[in-house]
Amino acid sequence: MKNFSYAVVGAFACTVLSASAAFADTALTLNSWLPPSHPYVADFIEPLVADIEAATEGRVSITMLPAPLGPPPATFDLVKNGVADIGYTVQGYSPGRFKTSAIAEMPFLSDDAVVTSVAFQRVHDAMLEEAGEYQGVKVMAVHTHGPGHIFSTREISSLDDLGGQKLRTGSVVAHDLAQSFDAVPVEGPSSKSYELLSQKVADGIMFPSESVQFFRLGDLLSTAFMADGGIYNTAFMVVMNENKWNQISEADRALIEPLLGEALAIRAGEMWNRADASANETLGGQLQTYKATAEDITALKSRFAPVIEANVALASEAGIDGEAAYYMLLAEIEKLSAQ
Repeated sequence: MKNFSYAVVGAFACTVLSASAAFADTALTLNSWLPPSHPYVADFIEPLVADIEAATEGRVSITMLPAPLGPPPATFDLVKNGVADIGYTVQGYSPGRFKTSAIAEMPFLSDDAVVTSVAFQRVHDAMLEEAGEYQGVKVMAVHTHGPGHIFSTREISSLDDLGGQKLRTGSVVAHDLAQSFDAVPVEGPSSKSYELLSQKVADGIMFPSESVQFFRLGDLLSTAFMADGGIYNTAFMVVMNENKWNQISEADRALIEPLLGEALAIRAGEMWNRADASANETLGGQLQTYKATAEDITALKSRFAPVIEANVALASEAGIDGEAAYYMLLAEIEKLSAQ
């Protein structure tokens, strides 16, 4: 049944694409798995599509498919194999495959998603790309979301109150960080967050503020545990099939290129910053917030140290200097934060 559904979507997309192709030199499809109303799609992906089409005066057209061709972890292979031409996803949804991205998911990076996204992009360009984890695709950008926090249905009045809580996590790094402060990680996609909380499968969730608001979790939650720089972060990628990229004329590639890389990372960060700011304003009236103290941060850094060390080593397994990449990320964050 699932294969039949994907086939129907593919057939519909081909019909739409053939119509677009009549007016474009290169007609591309974009696989999207978030709801169209999500800020990532409405305020980031759709404007990117519009800007590419405008920059090339319509010679490159992009059609967003009406339904996802597969679950989020399948996105990279869908693009690499040419089933879709463009897609976005979270590296951590495929544990062990994109080892270098772990450095961008560490705790206490920054409260500014532009800073973390640009720093991640710069380290990717300088060091991480050498690992070859993205062969077969054109990396349009890598970026992060805003600072990740802990939101719970249970009272939190100290760091110790996190122990024993069942927390939904969305990546291996977040999973390991949760374990380090004695929480119990619960696996499940972000779209199932409401179900996990309402059915008490999970006590809380590790999320950026935006996601709590978008998935309408505020009525289920009572407390937020927040720390400067975030308890964790999440790495994202936006990629295009390499063969399709090469089929675009050299002149049009030159027009598209300035929209990608660091410029696109900035746009992703700005989108997350706006969404988080809006969510924090709303959630501030709904939830009690416990702000981590300096003593809490010191204690958490001690607990997080083995997780950071393990993920730096994981990045090194990909064939790059994981420690140098992590310290470059921190240096870029410091430099960008000072500007």
